[in-house]
Amino acid sequence: MGLRLRLPQKTSPRSPSYLLLCLLALSFFSFTALLFYKVDDFIAQTKTLAGHNLEPTPWHIFPRKSFSEASRRSQAYRILQCSYFSCPYKPVLEPKSLLSDSLSGRKTQQPKCPDVFRWIQRDLEPWGETGVSKEHVEKAKESAAFRVVILSGKLYVDLYYACVQSRMMFTVWGILQLLNKYPGMVPDVDMMFDCMDKPIINRTEPQSFPAPLFRYCTNEAHLDIPFPDWSFWGWSETNLRPWDEEFGDIKQGSKRSSWGSKQPRAYWKGNPDVVSPIRMELMKCNHSRLWGAQIMRQNWAEEAKGGFEQSKLSNQCNHR
Repeated sequence: MGLRLRLPQKTSPRSPSYLLLCLLALSFFSFTALLFYKVDDFIAQTKTLAGHNLEPTPWHIFPRKSFSEASRRSQAYRILQCSYFSCPYKPVLEPKSLLSDSLSGRKTQQPKCPDVFRWIQRDLEPWGETGVSKEHVEKAKESAAFRVVILSGKLYVDLYYACVQSRMMFTVWGILQLLNKYPGMVPDVDMMFDCMDKPIINRTEPQSFPAPLFRYCTNEAHLDIPFPDWSFWGWSETNLRPWDEEFGDIKQGSKRSSWGSKQPRAYWKGNPDVVSPIRMELMKCNHSRLWGAQIMRQNWAEEAKGGFEQSKLSNQCNHR
């Protein structure tokens, strides 16, 4: 029996296509790791639940929010997914009515703007001749807490300072609902917001260059542009739900007693300790026989301990 020698088989070299796939895979994983690092670094700079990336606003001390490593990671994953992969949005489209009319060649009569909106013309009158330029917006940034930009139906928010409580979050939530309710009908816009109550843009400023700054309050001596109060969409710190939910309960609460059986007094209940001279003067009117008014002090700290049972709006429909 002869010996059989098995020669070693000659191995073929790896094909260039295999090396190319390895190189592409390595590049992809490197890019993913870098992207996640950047998002994670962004999350590390977020100091509050609503989010801000600078020191707290100098006119209101706001405690920083500390995140655990697990919550920070989960936020990073959500931002990564929402920003780069799957978050849908509705593109800006021409409204159907305008589109059909333009195709048919018909001219539509523009509906008359309700009289209540005349205040918009008054509030924007300082910019009626000059318009709002980029320089105007940048000037308003000096006093803004956050910036809202709507571009092609998508909402972008730039955070400068921490707003007190959840004001900023509910304000942005209201704008998101606007975009959802009127898809394709909201034009591109760039707005600066401040979330404190007191207006600061004096009418004594040069009328050719006032800063267009939105806030919740204004008066005759200031040019701050009024924007609906954040509590219209919710105020979680005082157990206040969105207005459409609260309004239903208020109507039911009002039916518990007839109009004639309600107390014939002006009724107010709130917190006067907010550096408001008007509220302090109002407290002096708490005399039912002399002024026909019932003025109540609201202690929100105590209400929170009691589950807000005494501050429900639906339980305060007892006056006329």
